Amino acid sequence: MPNSSSISEFLLLALADTRQLQLLHFWLLLGIYLAALLGNGLISTAVACDHRLHTPMYFFLLNLALLDLGCISTTLPKAMANALWHTRAISYTGCAAQVFFFVFFISAEYSLLTIMSYDRYAAICKPLHYGTLLGSRACATMAAAAWGTGVLNSLLHTASTFSLPLCQGNAVDQFFCEIPQILKLSCSDAYLREIWLLGVSASLVSACFVFIVVSYVQIFRAVLRMPSEQGRHKAFSTCLPHLAVVSLFVSTATFANLKPPSLSSPSLDLVVTVLYTVVPPVMNPIIYSMRNHEIKQALRKLFGHILLRHQ
Repeated sequence: MPNSSSISEFLLLALADTRQLQLLHFWLLLGIYLAALLGNGLISTAVACDHRLHTPMYFFLLNLALLDLGCISTTLPKAMANALWHTRAISYTGCAAQVFFFVFFISAEYSLLTIMSYDRYAAICKPLHYGTLLGSRACATMAAAAWGTGVLNSLLHTASTFSLPLCQGNAVDQFFCEIPQILKLSCSDAYLREIWLLGVSASLVSACFVFIVVSYVQIFRAVLRMPSEQGRHKAFSTCLPHLAVVSLFVSTATFANLKPPSLSSPSLDLVVTVLYTVVPPVMNPIIYSMRNHEIKQALRKLFGHILLRHQ
């Protein structure tokens, strides 16, 4: 059996067996990728260019869009290239880079979603202190903490995973390099250190989830006490998109990592992985812009300026 020192590349899971299906998967993934680029790019541009959106909520939304762009750009381009060029190979360095950036973007995004729940809590439950609690410096610090948490978590997991001796071959049963799949290639008992790190990460994720739930319990209590129906509607309209994004992110990731072994199969694992790696970056812009009049107005204004310049 090869060990980690002799492995120069990994073989990713092939999305299809026949050339026609591989090309079909390529065009499907390309369409999904372009949709994610367009949606998150439009939100980023709208928030950056419209001064009316220079508020804490939209500042964090801009960061979320950038993280979504990074996350989907870590996994899909390589899968598309492999489908197009009829190959499964990814270099050892490329695999390590993919693990690092994927864990980084996922960790930072979850941290940011936790911060965004605090933003909604402060806006609705502490409106008189909102400007103080979430001033420009505080927002920048919290965003930097989210990105920094992602970097630290990713460094620990990537270093731990790729320091393991690998003696079960080099075939990864996923369309990108994922830590649980690489751990399956490690020698017996050598992966316990990484399992311990995953346990610590799971505990932190659980703590963030509890924080989000408690924040929303307080938010709903405050909203239901509002005397004005219009005020309740406005408060819910600013909270529900974030709650929908959190629910999508947590539910898909939880099912992917905690599904019973009896349900595990290569095809189901692939579908579930696509759900939590591809669906959120595509759906988040749609969820946030669907009923958000401010973003719609900013986009109309942006497209209006573009059209005027070309006349």
